Amino acid sequence: MAMGEKPAHDASEPIEEAPIVAMHWGAYRATQSGNKLVALHGLADDPAPSPIGQGVVETLSGPCRIPQPMVRKGFLDPDLRHDTARRGADSFVPVSWDEAFDLVAAELERVRSAHGNASIYSGSYGWASAGRFHHAKSQLRRFMNMFGGSTVSVNTYSCAAAEVILPHVVGPFMQLLANHTSWKSIAQAGSLVIAFGGLAKRNGQVNAGGLGRHIQQEAMLEAHRCGARFVNIAPIRSDVSAELEPEWLAIRPGTDVALMLALAHTLVREDLHDADFLRTHCVGFEVFLTYLTGESDGQPKDAAWAETITSLPAAAIEDLARRMARGPTLLNASWSLTRQENGEQVYWMMVVLAAMLGGIGRPGEGFGIGLGALNGVGNDFSPLSLAALPTGRDPTGSFIPVARISDMLLNPGATYRYDGQTLTYPDIRLVYWVGGNVFHHHQDLNRLSRAWERIETVIVHEPFWTPMARRADIVLPSTLPAERNDIVGTFNETRVLASRQVSRPFGETLNDHDIFTGIAARLRANGQEETGFKDQFTEGLDEEGWLRRLYDATRAATPGGDAWPSYEGFRAQGFIDIPPPDKPRVMLEAFRANPENAPLPTPSGRIEIFSERVAGFAAGDLPGHPVWRAPAEWLGCRRAQKFPLHLVSHQPESRLHSQLDHGPVSRAQKRKNREPCRITPEDAAARGIREGDMVRIFNDRGACLSVAQLSNDLRPGILSLPTGAWYDPDRDGDPTLCKHGNPNVLTADRPTSDIAQGPSALTCLVDVERFRGPAPDVTVFDPPDIEPRG
Repeated sequence: MAMGEKPAHDASEPIEEAPIVAMHWGAYRATQSGNKLVALHGLADDPAPSPIGQGVVETLSGPCRIPQPMVRKGFLDPDLRHDTARRGADSFVPVSWDEAFDLVAAELERVRSAHGNASIYSGSYGWASAGRFHHAKSQLRRFMNMFGGSTVSVNTYSCAAAEVILPHVVGPFMQLLANHTSWKSIAQAGSLVIAFGGLAKRNGQVNAGGLGRHIQQEAMLEAHRCGARFVNIAPIRSDVSAELEPEWLAIRPGTDVALMLALAHTLVREDLHDADFLRTHCVGFEVFLTYLTGESDGQPKDAAWAETITSLPAAAIEDLARRMARGPTLLNASWSLTRQENGEQVYWMMVVLAAMLGGIGRPGEGFGIGLGALNGVGNDFSPLSLAALPTGRDPTGSFIPVARISDMLLNPGATYRYDGQTLTYPDIRLVYWVGGNVFHHHQDLNRLSRAWERIETVIVHEPFWTPMARRADIVLPSTLPAERNDIVGTFNETRVLASRQVSRPFGETLNDHDIFTGIAARLRANGQEETGFKDQFTEGLDEEGWLRRLYDATRAATPGGDAWPSYEGFRAQGFIDIPPPDKPRVMLEAFRANPENAPLPTPSGRIEIFSERVAGFAAGDLPGHPVWRAPAEWLGCRRAQKFPLHLVSHQPESRLHSQLDHGPVSRAQKRKNREPCRITPEDAAARGIREGDMVRIFNDRGACLSVAQLSNDLRPGILSLPTGAWYDPDRDGDPTLCKHGNPNVLTADRPTSDIAQGPSALTCLVDVERFRGPAPDVTVFDPPDIEPRG
């Protein structure tokens, strides 16, 4: 087991390594001057350290940093307190921590006593921290559960549709991810990799829970050198790196299921499907086959049918099906494909197509659920049992699907369908948000802004004056990873890191745990009469005590952990490397070998091509097997006559979602201080748009300003705009327009379906025009007005 980096000096001479700061973007050695952090450098063995993490240094201070607790001015005025439309425009008043703790405790107790705990919404969605202890969501859940619970969210904006549908088809999403086929397995098989939605290189900069080495791109290149071939099925050519020499099939957005069905039809028509695997390892193929062949609805799902939907030539579809059947093939769907109307069908149909090829459970074959989405997906890793902060149980049991927050706020008491259940939206009076920026990741931000006014009180922990913080009533300033100690690691990485505090906390900022400790001292726990549950929340431990406990628990639970150093040794060495497994990972290998001894956690124990359970969901017109349903917005619908461009709002290259949009890396890629968009030269010329022109992107939900970049990497009819520009509405002009270029003023707040109720941001049509006249200034990086208390 390798521990730490090999010394480049005489091993007999003790040396103090520069401390490590570990984040979602990777691990960095810190250069300090006194107590000041001056630079971050990637670890010596990291082949591609992300510059985004290095840019953290410049964000430790500055106008966007919040120095002390702040309260919205109107919130302190009894006559203005409930004028919630002032959020986002109001000034703030600095207060002491004691006053802030008192205010927060009073509001929590007011809502609990008058409306019940389910009227508190604990919002913690986003990549708030990579640490095992300073993990925002865990800290919030622990606090709220001790307080009596709250309404929470389930699933993710990343891939909710897959998270909900896959357990009914093949198994829980996270279990599949934890046993994912590795790039090494793909390399050894020399597979044909069919990348539905691409394998964007930019996504490999990050991993949820942190990362030690950036391996994704080198792993893909090694697979290519070993004979793997890549087919990029996406509207954007560059979504698979040119170094992989991919074939590009420029599909219409939103039509992947139609293509998969046509590939399946070709396999059946030419007797290329694996009938034995379908018989021994699957259930329901016969029912699905009647739909595929058109017996049940009169429409065969053949290549000619799919050509009219996808715009891909029928001959190319049939040729691809034959190549897929000819040798080892791995089908992969990007997480982005779940973020569209009926996104559940994409992953279901991909599993069905892989089952028809018969390669599931063989090295380098079967299906992938997000290769290219994160650095860790496709990594070869050994079992690692990382301890986490215990959060307890939520007594309320109240939850919503994560992307239904506006619906919840606008429609308290309304019923909705989710995963076969009929549920009711709670009546939310207070939102407590720790980690994340809902005014980045949610769709139709103008609708969300209206819904936000329904909330009586908004409390936020936040280091920066983000759009989320500006729309809070009470802002509690929190620390950054460089300002605290933690343990960083996750299940699909091979390195556990000791992240060190290398900078003094800015101003009066506190970490989330200390903030909750201060509030807990002023409140009684659920079911208790005495005031204060500070001791219950902390268990008598400070940061150091918790880190020791978590490290010791991880060491005891992980195979081989008895050889790990003490906590002090771990901190001194900086990291521990976990040896890789003896052979490359292969998803569902045991199931393939013996489905009787290793059944799947589905009702039948097999892959459910037809699911009786899903058929009973009454989810609109969706049956118990995958189907093509035309979305409300796509290039083949009537609405495209009015809005003829399909908006692809993808993950950015220069930040993680909206994190560090004010940082140097993100700011450097702006054009005229706006988020740039890409458009084909043909589509630009038709609108009189030239390279570098300021443009207005619009539909009937909103508009945003951007700067045009002409690109031949897109298929015609596509406009590409990264997510994450801090939301900056033009309050002095058109308030539905984002001056900065956030695409979520354009996207629809529409669920994927009644199955998962996930987000469908990629089902979105727009148009674009040259912007004429003076452009309003981008002001989102200027702090709000700060006024002393009168």
